Amino acid sequence: MKNFDLNSIRKDFPTLFQSVNGKPLVYLDNAATTHKPQVVLDAISDYYRNFNANPHRGAHYLGVTATDMYENARETVQKFVNAKSTREIIFTKNASEALNLIAYSYGMSLIEEGDEIVICISEHHSNIVPWQQVAKHKKATLKYLYINPSFTLDMDEVYSKITDKTKLVSIAQMSNVLGTIYPVKEIAEYAHGMGAKIVVDAAQSIPHMKVDVQDINADFMVFSGHKMLGPMGIGVLYGKEELLEMMPPFLMGGDMIEYVEEQSTTYAQLPQKFEAGTPNVGGAVGLAAAIGYLKELGIEEIHKHERKLTSYALSRLKELPYVKVYGPEQLDQRGAVISFHMDGCHPHDVASIVDTYGVALRAGHHCAQPLMKYLQAPATSRVSFYFYNTINEVDILIDSLKQVRKWLGHGA
Repeated sequence: MKNFDLNSIRKDFPTLFQSVNGKPLVYLDNAATTHKPQVVLDAISDYYRNFNANPHRGAHYLGVTATDMYENARETVQKFVNAKSTREIIFTKNASEALNLIAYSYGMSLIEEGDEIVICISEHHSNIVPWQQVAKHKKATLKYLYINPSFTLDMDEVYSKITDKTKLVSIAQMSNVLGTIYPVKEIAEYAHGMGAKIVVDAAQSIPHMKVDVQDINADFMVFSGHKMLGPMGIGVLYGKEELLEMMPPFLMGGDMIEYVEEQSTTYAQLPQKFEAGTPNVGGAVGLAAAIGYLKELGIEEIHKHERKLTSYALSRLKELPYVKVYGPEQLDQRGAVISFHMDGCHPHDVASIVDTYGVALRAGHHCAQPLMKYLQAPATSRVSFYFYNTINEVDILIDSLKQVRKWLGHGA
């Protein structure tokens, strides 16, 4: 395991060492995407420079090598999430595509009129819109779990909303807006007891904490590579093998077939059945390198450092009487995401002004408009940390927020 030396770790990330508007970059938008360590950049470059070929097709050296690299990456992911088999790991473009795959392959095929689909009000649009479409086309009922005033989810809400009519529950393990960590293992247990399947969106959680699909007993789980040091354009769908076997393919084309005749086709075995066309081998190789980096660093060490950053940031934000924070106060109930609103300051103005001080944060509805409406907050500002962020960067953030007030005529 690598020694958690923050100064040394930061040197692994070339993007962090640049100036923005004449100021050192303070990157606090990690829930949107994370930066890539040199080892990931090198792995992707090495693949395209030396081994680029179409996998599963060529019998030549490069084709065989590309196939091995791609399938080795799948095995790396399988072990990282503790899936039973590589057959349960499907490479996708991102978490959004993975959720769409579940919705259109499982949902459209197996959900029937009168069935219920249950999601949480805090879901990302990627975990709302597909289920709206399934419910609409299958004449099913889409139900929402609502959070309490502490921005957490009461199990009583789970017990009341998940019924014997519920066919599927889909919920993020961690909210991309509130940072709330939801009890997905307990929800899965109850959902299974009612005869439902559960989808876990781990896009925000898996970069920061240990995620074990067998321990959770998730039926499906999705995540994106770019939120955990990997490249954009690669994501993962985990699904229990028996469920994936019964689901029809989502996309049709090369590499997902066994035999094609003029009027009929038989499909390839898992996981190829769901991976039509030329795959993103470079992305898979980059994701495997990112997982290797995270494992070497240690997920527990990452979590410990991020909790320290989050605690300090929350305490500093409390010093500003004009700031309202959305999200749990208890550190064991939240991740390293903090959404807030500044009185008299539109979040887009906040983002634009702090950018002049080199600070990158997010502003808007964060692809969670139903949550914003529920909170009666049209938009918020959001900072999200990763293990390469520092306490000093939190101080720079706070100083820049004070400048926002001055810029907008509210004083210090």
